[in-house]
Amino acid sequence: MSGFVSFVGSGPGDPELLTLKAVNRLQNAQAVLFDDLSSGGILEHAGPEADLIGVGKRAGRPSPKQDHVSQLLVDYAKTGMRVVRLKSGDSGLFGRLEEEIVALEKAGIPYEIIPGVPSAVAAAAAAGIPLTRRLTARRVQFVTGHDVTGELPEKINVGALADPETTTVVFMGKRTFPKLASLLIKNGLSAKTPAILAENVSKNDQKITRSTIEGLVDQLSGDIGHNPALIMYGPLAEFDDA
Repeated sequence: MSGFVSFVGSGPGDPELLTLKAVNRLQNAQAVLFDDLSSGGILEHAGPEADLIGVGKRAGRPSPKQDHVSQLLVDYAKTGMRVVRLKSGDSGLFGRLEEEIVALEKAGIPYEIIPGVPSAVAAAAAAGIPLTRRLTARRVQFVTGHDVTGELPEKINVGALADPETTTVVFMGKRTFPKLASLLIKNGLSAKTPAILAENVSKNDQKITRSTIEGLVDQLSGDIGHNPALIMYGPLAEFDDA
């Protein structure tokens, strides 16, 4: 007997940013496989009898392999359970969603995808700025700061990332940003381009640092800590002075 899997985007971490559908699926789940950033108060919405299984991955820390996570998802669903795969932000943005969908499809297990508030959108809201600006930032681009090896991806369109009229959001990029910034500056983007480092977005210890590209390079060239963060740069950071 096959169960059913709900991929649920939990948003950036604040339980109040969960959608009504996300809460419904958590309340009715028999098993919840959750990421580290989807724990805490969010899991309080899960039913008291639900199995809670942590499968989160964090840079620089021991983490379960993706194949293991995908197989766990299949194994739980094969028992006939209603399973929630809880992912931070929106599961379709750098959330390894495709690998898990492929595993379910191979096993013939039905699923649904419930979107969540993307962390980039929450970060911009926390900073009090829009991601787009009329006349100066008509395009937004999301990019990962590292590849499967943990290094800055080799095949990146640096020209596009150096576009001064584009809002760029870098996910998981604290460690590799100094290298990325060097490439951006070599491709014509000003070192004075406004930039924001948003850490622990939507949580009690949220920290928003307003700087420039070169300022963030100085900051991130030392101890970067373990707080999850996004980096945003481009015209958006000039909003307060517009």
